[in-house]
Amino acid sequence: MPPPALTAKVTEPEPAPPPLPGARTPKRRGIELMLLAGAVLISVLGYAYVGLAGRVSTSTTHYAAGLAVAALVAHLAVRLRAPYADPVLLPIAVLLNGLGLVLIERLDLATPGEAGAGDQLRWSGLGVGLFALVVAGLRDHRALQRYAYLSVTAALALMLVPVFFPAVNGAHIWIRFAGLSFQPGEFAKILLAVFFAAYLAANRTALALTGRRLFWRLRLLPGRVLGPILTIWLLSVGVLVLERDLGTSLLFFGLFVIMLFTATGRIGWIAVGLLLAALGAYAVGTLEPHVHSRVQDWMNPFASIDRGEGPGQLAQSLFAFAAGGLLGAGIGHGQSFLIGFAAKSDFVLATAGEELGLVGLTALLLLYGLLVSRGFRAGLALRDPFGRLLATGLASIVALQVFVIAGGVTGLIPLTGMAMPFLAQGGSSVVTNWIIVALLVRLSDSARGGGVTGPAGATGVAGGPG
Repeated sequence: MPPPALTAKVTEPEPAPPPLPGARTPKRRGIELMLLAGAVLISVLGYAYVGLAGRVSTSTTHYAAGLAVAALVAHLAVRLRAPYADPVLLPIAVLLNGLGLVLIERLDLATPGEAGAGDQLRWSGLGVGLFALVVAGLRDHRALQRYAYLSVTAALALMLVPVFFPAVNGAHIWIRFAGLSFQPGEFAKILLAVFFAAYLAANRTALALTGRRLFWRLRLLPGRVLGPILTIWLLSVGVLVLERDLGTSLLFFGLFVIMLFTATGRIGWIAVGLLLAALGAYAVGTLEPHVHSRVQDWMNPFASIDRGEGPGQLAQSLFAFAAGGLLGAGIGHGQSFLIGFAAKSDFVLATAGEELGLVGLTALLLLYGLLVSRGFRAGLALRDPFGRLLATGLASIVALQVFVIAGGVTGLIPLTGMAMPFLAQGGSSVVTNWIIVALLVRLSDSARGGGVTGPAGATGVAGGPG
């Protein structure tokens, strides 16, 4: 039995109505294969150019073969198990992952003692393997709705474990063991999205229509309806504040507000969410020294230069973007490695801005925008509430990450310790994002006519009331 705070009803998955006769869209797997070939070719050419700009790399052949095999494995999984999936999702993921490997290899050449491209390629291979496993093994996305409480329990456990390990760069978000590092919070965001989608799908009517009106269209909801999900959100944010990880806390808060607004259609929740976010950010930024220092750097990124201490990370990032101009300095010809230890992770976008210029940076952001819009499009096309909310949540995770990271490295908002999806070095991040794309592929397959139409196959919710 779940704890008392989690006893609100989560109903069994709703069977989706059968598709209309002749409503299925073309499979378009051939288009996907051609787009994948283009994505691999662009990435391999970029990798080869990196070698020519510095020293000729002997790993270009291995890189090309590894990326091509990964793309082919993912394509075969989609072709065989999700034939109606959106043909654009997978090529975008492969291209972003490939370009991320190019940028990391370029920075490896400038820092020979800190090579990371090889490890990133292996993590990418693992991510593609899990992508294929999810696409092949998850035949009906509605089956996830049965595991709502199990998902949230696992998510809280994953977020709590790093508290007992030493802090890395001021934050307790890593588990380091036997030379390996792991960031469990990356996987927790998927599990929380599953829980939020399941709970909100089951209680969307009560959330939208019940409660006492406060002002305008905002209602004070009954505790039995909003209490469980608000309790879970407060617990997750509390753990993240304890870990001093502002970026992930902001992501979870944004995910909570977006999915609540999607489920209820009430814009008042966005206003309340923005107000709470501002109050929380002010409190944490004032009371937490690690976060306060980042706020101070954001308010005056050139303060260290004025003190004669040289430019800090944010100042170096701004210099890199300025040096890139419109067309960029060219791959391998920038100086973004001067940013320091986070050049390949938090600040990898600065390398893209300096060496690809505003044109290249805009192209990258458009790729992210297209990936997110395709996720939202799949959610709009689905007819079951859980699928709609899950697709919205997964796409929002990518969108929020891009906004938080791009805003941080360009000085729009304070810096946070998050990884740019697919581009930044980080095994946990790249694996998690491949799982997100796999779920979006499965959801788009159902939306475009390839999903099952019968019941999900079981009643009740694992970990919750039956």
